[in-house]
Amino acid sequence: MTSHSPDSAPAGGGRSVTLEHVARAAGVSRATVSRVINDEPTVGPELRARVERAIAETGYVPNRAARSLVTRRTDSVALVVSEREHREVTGPFVGRMFTDPYFGRVVTGLLGVLRPKGIQLSLMLADDAASREQLAGYLRRGYVDGVVLISSHPADPLPARLVQTGLPVVLAGRPAVPVPLTYVDLDQFTGARLAADRLLAEGRRRVVTVAGPSDMPSGQERLAGFRAAMAAAGVPEVPCAEGDFTRESGEHCMRRLIGDHPDLDGVFAASDLMASGALAALHRLGRRVPEDVAVIGFDDNSVASACEPPLTTVRQPVEEMAAEMARLLLRRMANPGEGAPPSVVFHPTLVVRESG
Repeated sequence: MTSHSPDSAPAGGGRSVTLEHVARAAGVSRATVSRVINDEPTVGPELRARVERAIAETGYVPNRAARSLVTRRTDSVALVVSEREHREVTGPFVGRMFTDPYFGRVVTGLLGVLRPKGIQLSLMLADDAASREQLAGYLRRGYVDGVVLISSHPADPLPARLVQTGLPVVLAGRPAVPVPLTYVDLDQFTGARLAADRLLAEGRRRVVTVAGPSDMPSGQERLAGFRAAMAAAGVPEVPCAEGDFTRESGEHCMRRLIGDHPDLDGVFAASDLMASGALAALHRLGRRVPEDVAVIGFDDNSVASACEPPLTTVRQPVEEMAAEMARLLLRRMANPGEGAPPSVVFHPTLVVRESG
């Protein structure tokens, strides 16, 4: 039986390439090679590039299992999605994970930063007290190096529980209850104002809104921003129906709003999925878009361009936001004594298509 030292890996021809081989090829110390492999920030870019060239030339492959024993790093990060209530495996929660474009865009953004670093991404779901307790225990045992958390409701105890684990954590969106964790969010208030300004510029004054959940910061801010912009333009009352960011809720809310306000001429839906439902309801009721009713959504995901007509919407750069979450998390993982990095808020833009 042939054994290899913890810092070596077999290469072509049966020989074993070690850190010493790489160090000699790069003209640096073994410790410097180790720091580069462990992605420590204390190595300058020129020296790092020299070591990386030597690694490529020698064919060295780090033994990650042995490295984990030394560094206590797993080279994995958890994407945790925490829902409001328990759902069956075949139910709406799990189904939405694979049908709502938001989740796929988050994963794409995270992987774009984590994969080149050799870090794996694990998806974990929590939707009741038992699953959250199980998840917190799993994370405390050190099976991942950090967490990106998507939490959908204000009473979620998981953000506070994650603070107690001491793990590096970055939140997707501003938390409803303040916690000492870094988050990445969009300026939701300004985004909704962009939607209002567009409707006003198109001459729409009898407007309504399909709002997001009133207990979520994003739902609150989008409604507040839209109403503030309309009030500033002399439209103090904006009828509202509350949805839950799904297509079905958008259709239901639109039917209700048009029943109560049949003369409406503009709609702001606080997500593209809800806007697509609103469009379906308007079509069935014989209203032309945008001739009779202008419709504006929020997100600019794949749903927006697939709508008929294509949807004017507020762009939320989810992939870029998720990439920033990954970078902040890596910074926290590399500098555990530094404390939480500052939160980051992205700016929205309006994407004009044919619906309004």
